[in-house]
Amino acid sequence: QVQLVESGGGLVQGGGSLRLSCAASGRTFSSYTMAWFRQSPGKDRSFVAAIKWNGGSTDYADSVKGRFTMSRDNAKKMVYLQMNSLKPEDTAVYYCAADRYLSGSYYFSTRYDYWGQGTQVTVSS
Repeated sequence: QVQLVESGGGLVQGGGSLRLSCAASGRTFSSYTMAWFRQSPGKDRSFVAAIKWNGGSTDYADSVKGRFTMSRDNAKKMVYLQMNSLKPEDTAVYYCAADRYLSGSYYFSTRYDYWGQGTQVTVSS
């Protein structure tokens, strides 16, 4: 069982930066692929980034490549999403997700067993 708690959301001007954090509980954190998804009002939850449990490689949605960076600290049981050059279209609730030993299909929210409560990111124009 894993519990996830996101933090770091807020209001920022376009072009600014935010760093989201996700704190995880549990003793097997290093065996979980972690991901960030986001959801805007009236839209489906969409993939943002993932970091794999084996090797720590990352993958990003095309819309955030070059602007967002995901990282993890297994010792601290934390994942981070550094968001730079933010745009108004990045406005959404951002969710942290986890699935043990997930090695493919990172983009599908249905693959993840554990979710945080979400943190709001609002980017003004």
